[in-house]
Amino acid sequence: MRSAQSSLHAASAAAAPVRTRAVARGLPGALAAALLLVCATIGAQAAPFTETTAAALPSGTQLAASWTGPLSTRGRYIVDATGERFKLMAGNWAGAQGTWQGSGDIDNPANNQAGQISHNIPLGLDRAPLARIMADFHRLGLNSVRLPFANAMVHDASPVPDVAVTANPQLRGRTPLQVYDAVVSALTADGFAVILNNHTTSYRFCCGLDGNERWNSGQSTQQWENDWLFLVNRYKNNKRVVGADLRNEVRRDTWDNPNWGWGDSHDEYAAFEEAGNRILQADPEMLIIMEGINWTGIPAAGLDHGRPLLTPVATLSNTLIRSDKLVYAAHFYGYTGPANTGASSGGGATNDPLYEDFTTGQLAQVVNDEALFVTRSGQHFTAPVWISEFGAAGRGSADAKEQAWFDRFTDILVRNDTDFAQWPIVGWSNASGTPQDNWALISYDPSGKALSVNDPGDWRAADWNRLVNAPGLTGRVAGVNHWNMLDLDFGDQNVSARMLARPDWSPGNRKGNCPDGQRLIGLSRSKGRGLCTDAAEPGVGAGDWVVVTDERYVSHGDWAVGYSKLQCPDNTFAVGYSRNTAMTALLCAPSAAALPTDAGDVWFDSGDNVPTSGGSNASVWAPGDWNGQCADNEYLAGVAYTFKWVSRGVPDALLCRPLTRK
Repeated sequence: MRSAQSSLHAASAAAAPVRTRAVARGLPGALAAALLLVCATIGAQAAPFTETTAAALPSGTQLAASWTGPLSTRGRYIVDATGERFKLMAGNWAGAQGTWQGSGDIDNPANNQAGQISHNIPLGLDRAPLARIMADFHRLGLNSVRLPFANAMVHDASPVPDVAVTANPQLRGRTPLQVYDAVVSALTADGFAVILNNHTTSYRFCCGLDGNERWNSGQSTQQWENDWLFLVNRYKNNKRVVGADLRNEVRRDTWDNPNWGWGDSHDEYAAFEEAGNRILQADPEMLIIMEGINWTGIPAAGLDHGRPLLTPVATLSNTLIRSDKLVYAAHFYGYTGPANTGASSGGGATNDPLYEDFTTGQLAQVVNDEALFVTRSGQHFTAPVWISEFGAAGRGSADAKEQAWFDRFTDILVRNDTDFAQWPIVGWSNASGTPQDNWALISYDPSGKALSVNDPGDWRAADWNRLVNAPGLTGRVAGVNHWNMLDLDFGDQNVSARMLARPDWSPGNRKGNCPDGQRLIGLSRSKGRGLCTDAAEPGVGAGDWVVVTDERYVSHGDWAVGYSKLQCPDNTFAVGYSRNTAMTALLCAPSAAALPTDAGDVWFDSGDNVPTSGGSNASVWAPGDWNGQCADNEYLAGVAYTFKWVSRGVPDALLCRPLTRK
């Protein structure tokens, strides 16, 4: 959500002042009933619309017929169940994350974001019936909705007040979670894809030192994961609930930074991967959406500070048990910057440039450096990037710099054919029709009258319509090869669903298991990283997987004289490895077809030895280490190592054999 990022100073627990802008699947039990109720409600609430109005709107039937869930990925693109491109053209329907700003009476509008009291449910249900809201979303050109929630919502047994659902009386007496159920049902029944977004821990808005800084702020990592599993299982049979957006805008708290790959309790990389894999074990069809780090450091001259976003992914990317389910996300607002919180004064303010200060070329470069580079094809990090929040103040705003930024940023999204979600979709307007939050795409007054970005007077209309109508890739997306890295820096990385269901195959050692359907193709020398691929994958045959801990399978000549060797039996290929500083074992899977035994050794005991083409060659998967890698048309059959010359038993050479006879 948009806000000043000035929460991040260690000097004080109070957020610094900010510039004044608009602040900022069968369903079980109750869900099945909720779906029936919502469908009945949609029919009942359709009466206020005239036939002329209804005919002029895109319909839920049309949207629903245009795609089939679930969603997955092919390279940089998201695709539906038929392999057709599904570009996320989304908005954020905020409210269920809470709107109270942390002080004063929660029922006083002045103490809520933009004077809007959400009662911890999606905004607007007091003002417009669900059917009307769905129709308005269609008019905007949306095909998907990011639906924020607070962890508090999962545990809140209190019914929402009647005033919160005035325009939807069928929801009276419901808890916030039950209202959320009804909203999910209404959206998906009308053809929209829904992405669940864990926005906050408590209902407090936003985004300073508010107890919501990390996934484990105000709760344990275990509780956070359990809440996700609860919701994923709740909506598991609804194939239009397509994604789990794991956490919003991870940032520094008073004392500590989040990090990417340090192996501690603040390691976002590790936490997101663990949660993502637990979700995929519960529901293998969900997209797992990971935002980069939104802020680290203390914003003061001479001290490190900034918005890493997705930059760490370049050398440490995530690997899931489903390689076609990972989407990365990032947020951009004109009033923040790569090293600027957006605070205009106080302890959090710095002189670092804002995104809106950059020239057209500079902005394109920084957006690429912080996010869009991830869409580069054929790398270990290749994935779709979703700009899941961006926006600007619309009607009534005279901020020329922000308007110019929004225009330039829209150009970047159009030019790169980027998936997007604007913040927010729904807001309130007062009795005179003036939006209280002029960032919203649609504002509803107390009588339910809607004021849209497409109504006269909103300068954003041209940019918005250019965005939703932009040309881009459509139709079937070709399949792609995957390269995924394994990271044994701080422990196991078992991303094989098969091996997760089996006992530990190398007790006491750190293990890396490739995702099912991939094989090991590379190792680093000292750090224990590995590279997996499914390029020209031979396929797994019948028979047992073999754990190799000695030289009993070395055959067809000694390919590394004087070195100890771990070698897979003939017609098997390496899919995992274990280390305890030194190499300890290879895990070998049987091939579905006979494999050649021609020998080809790759030595990397004194420098990198990797292919010059293919194989994630334009990216680094083990920085600061020497890397050995087989070619894309080869399989890794063995590893050589020694304890001589103070070598510590780390890998020195790989036995790479061709997948097919030449």
